[in-house]
Amino acid sequence: MIRTLRSHARRALRTAADAVRSTIAPASLVRDRAEETVPDPADVFTPDEMPTAEEIETAAAAYTDACDEARAADRGKRKSRKLLDRLPAGIYGRFTVERAPSSRTTVDLDEVRATYARLGLGPVPMKRCAPSLRVTEAAAELVAFPTADEPATAALAA
Repeated sequence: MIRTLRSHARRALRTAADAVRSTIAPASLVRDRAEETVPDPADVFTPDEMPTAEEIETAAAAYTDACDEARAADRGKRKSRKLLDRLPAGIYGRFTVERAPSSRTTVDLDEVRATYARLGLGPVPMKRCAPSLRVTEAAAELVAFPTADEPATAALAA
């Protein structure tokens, strides 16, 4: 119950922030939908497998709540790291602070670009990252927009 109230309060604050932004910089709220069109993955539900609207709403609400909690946790971690990153290695009460080398590696793009340039291979080939899942809650009352073959007055009468 409290989590739901917090979630609604966050959404209300986001809506208020968008309203303020729309008067100050309305272009910042407009997204180019043509660029964001991504095909569905191959394993989407078939019409026979489709879950009910209630199941989808429950999953979407749980997902948005989890995203809100994850963002709050990330903010908390960043705040704590500001202090912890500046500490020298040592034991502080119950906690040991130390730095360990990472086992993760990443491509050194500057070195790859230099190698491509040296060998005359042209630009470094790049590929897009996987598309992100975006779940947004619809407004309470939706206004239907007219289609190209429907007059604008028909949508207002609805």
